[in-house]
Amino acid sequence: MSKEKKPDSVVYDEETGKYNAALLPYASGVGAPKITTPDITSWKQSNINKVNHEFKSQFDQLKAQYEAMVSKFEANQLVYGARFSFEPIVGETYHLYRDKKQNTFLSVIAPHECNWDFVGSFRLSSEKIWELVS
Repeated sequence: MSKEKKPDSVVYDEETGKYNAALLPYASGVGAPKITTPDITSWKQSNINKVNHEFKSQFDQLKAQYEAMVSKFEANQLVYGARFSFEPIVGETYHLYRDKKQNTFLSVIAPHECNWDFVGSFRLSSEKIWELVS
């Protein structure tokens, strides 16, 4: 024979064999208010938008740093690939030019003192990195 079926309004724990309505963290009586889950879609959406904006800001910042680093790298490649017959001094400014064969060379002569094809002025830092001055 089957077990005696309890009505839905009765809270009975079959494992322990006890009525445990008083122990539940929520109201379980017939007159108890209906339990509904709150609608959190707008909260989720606004926080998703905030998080996405934060990630985009961080990405844009990293992208700008990367582009600055690539620009510095290309400038250093250009200067270190140039022809020069002296040892540059840290902190001094040197000028990069192109000759008639489009080869680059580094000089101490300023652009206003010559008629060569001027590329840019660079200063050698203590880390041996060339920094674009103009």
